[in-house]
Amino acid sequence: MVRPGSDANPKTVSPNRLDVKIYFAGSIRGEKPDPGWFKTLITLISRHGKVLTEHSFDYSPEDEARLDDQRIYERDMAWLREADAVVAEVTAPSLGVGYEVAKAEEWGKPTLLLYREKPSRKPSAMLNGNRNLRLFKYVEEKDAIRAVEEFLEALMVSYK
Repeated sequence: MVRPGSDANPKTVSPNRLDVKIYFAGSIRGEKPDPGWFKTLITLISRHGKVLTEHSFDYSPEDEARLDDQRIYERDMAWLREADAVVAEVTAPSLGVGYEVAKAEEWGKPTLLLYREKPSRKPSAMLNGNRNLRLFKYVEEKDAIRAVEEFLEALMVSYK
């Protein structure tokens, strides 16, 4: 089955959980990342498919900054093209994550955005106001986990 809206990278997708490829995005160089929460999300997502970016979050911000930017870009864009879906934690502002989300939308990738609500802040209007993107606002991590589970289960059903 060819995924609709993916003419930039058409391919056949198998409904086998291990064959589904998921791109996880979260702030690395932007506002301070939350590595513990990212690892929780990556572990959860990996129960539904292959997390293409799981090792991207193993580096310290200092070590990651020493990597070659062009190689990071090329690697991450290849992974994003290969992905069947995207889950992005967008609480911490990040130009890179915003770029990845825009490419995912352009390429027709099913995308779930997670945003932890804070009284003094609002999510980006470019994400929150875009009706083509699903932005899930949460306070409790358990609610975000449930949203990820529901998103990925629906993804699996759509490929059957």
